[in-house]
Amino acid sequence: MEYEMKLQPNHYNFILNGTKRIEIRLNDEKRQQIKIGSTIKFLKEPELNESFKAKVVGLLRYNTFEDMFKDFDISILSDKSMTKDELINDLEQFYSKEKQNKYGVLGIRIELI
Repeated sequence: MEYEMKLQPNHYNFILNGTKRIEIRLNDEKRQQIKIGSTIKFLKEPELNESFKAKVVGLLRYNTFEDMFKDFDISILSDKSMTKDELINDLEQFYSKEKQNKYGVLGIRIELI
């Protein structure tokens, strides 16, 4: 199965550059459908005219982003140019603590294809 996800330009580039190897999302109903072996087409915001595909090679489930960040270094969650606090602030612009508590969060281990 193939899924589509939009990415902000810096996160899009972090994946293409090979630093970001885990895409982080809310584990809502849409993300709960993702399985190991699925393909994700990532689209670069805002124009959505650039894209690449990646294969899902692992799924990591946590209660909150902060819980996930205890197990992984920023260098594979984003890029060393960001701090964990900056990344959490970015994520919480889209996914509130209430939504994290309701759905949990998902780390999607990916490999470019």
